[in-house]
Amino acid sequence: MKALRDPDRLLTQGLAQIREEFSVPAGFPPEVTEAATAAIARAGAPPPGEYTDRTARPFVTLDPAGAVDLDQAFCIEAAGADWLLHYAIADIGAFVRDGDVIDREAWARGETTYLPDGKASLYPPVLSEGAASLLPDGDRRAVVLTVRVDPAGAVQLDTVERAVIRSRAKLAYETVRDTDLPDGFAPLAARLAAAEQARGAARVDPPEQQVESNGRGGFALAFRPALPAEQRNAALSLAANMAVARAMMDARTGLFRTMPEPDARAQERLRATAPALHIDWPAGQSLNQIEATLDPAKPPHAAFMMAIRRAAPGAGYKPFDPAEPPWHAAVAAPYAHATAPLRRLADRFVLEAVLAIAGGRPVPPGIEEAFTRLPAVMSRAAARDARIEREVINLAETAMMANLEGCRFHATVTDVRGDKASLQLRDLPVISTMFAPEVFPGDDLEVVLTHADPTHRTLTFTPA
Repeated sequence: MKALRDPDRLLTQGLAQIREEFSVPAGFPPEVTEAATAAIARAGAPPPGEYTDRTARPFVTLDPAGAVDLDQAFCIEAAGADWLLHYAIADIGAFVRDGDVIDREAWARGETTYLPDGKASLYPPVLSEGAASLLPDGDRRAVVLTVRVDPAGAVQLDTVERAVIRSRAKLAYETVRDTDLPDGFAPLAARLAAAEQARGAARVDPPEQQVESNGRGGFALAFRPALPAEQRNAALSLAANMAVARAMMDARTGLFRTMPEPDARAQERLRATAPALHIDWPAGQSLNQIEATLDPAKPPHAAFMMAIRRAAPGAGYKPFDPAEPPWHAAVAAPYAHATAPLRRLADRFVLEAVLAIAGGRPVPPGIEEAFTRLPAVMSRAAARDARIEREVINLAETAMMANLEGCRFHATVTDVRGDKASLQLRDLPVISTMFAPEVFPGDDLEVVLTHADPTHRTLTFTPA
């Protein structure tokens, strides 16, 4: 973790500029907030006939420490040789009506946008951080997916129901202990991980470059690998989403998260990059197999993981098409997004679809129609947020380097595109580019910082 000294408030001003550049909303129009407050009052107590009482189940949540928009809670139950994962998901659909002012605003946003100094939520905070969030302060409405996981790690959606739940604890990745978690958490996660490996899945998770508030009015810049509890929790979410995808495929409907594998040309470039990073990739080994051997704690491996991520064509959303079955290469299975409806618009509609399927009803026409419109909306939102994230990182890097012009740094070349080389500094969590026509991935260089411009968020390096 690298603290950023910011006496000139470069980050504060720069973050405000980024928000303006990308039209990040500062809040919600009064009519949307008023409609959300009215929706909470209108919802009242959950109707007994529509919601099953599951408050006796010991649900807990597991999220970053500061999170209050809690989408998921879970509990785990043994069922012979199987595990039952009871996965409760915030029921935002209980408060939002299709076509109302809250819904229209959500379609305009697509997903929650995160910045170090705050976020622009998909739904008003009175919902996403209050009445709809699965906070441990009382009963909450949820859509509960019961996922059966057999000894081989295969998943199946047993039941889907609207239910009232009560979270027992708000656990945090940074502080959770094994004894805080439900019995079965570790062995279930291990079973799911083994199943991933068996089917050839390769979720590439290089360390993330992040800018974070330090809680004292400043910021910090770091490469942050996923914590063990975070990785295990992600496995539970993945299992629930795979089970949802399978149920929708069986019903020949739905909206799927898809991602093709890097094409043959991209894989050829990756094979050429591997030796430069001192990675042994045998000729008969597939890309998925080599991915399974990578360790993000090792800089050359992390650099290769980032190269793989850049080589992939990118994930997207696709409605069910019998002529082109959905596939997610990183998961090595059909996959859907259903577990984060407070933060992603598409999840709300997927949940409504699986509720109908589980109840033996046809998926409502309005949901089917939404599946045709959501891919473009979600793609636009994801592209915007990726650009915002990159610009925030650029801002933090230039603010940190602003007084270091003329200094020399050791760097590793992580990628080459034409005459431009991507660099990772060894002693600082900084990634940049440099004009360098005669270098190769894996080369170690000494470079000089010739210019740092926080206003335009650019760094200029030259070979020493």
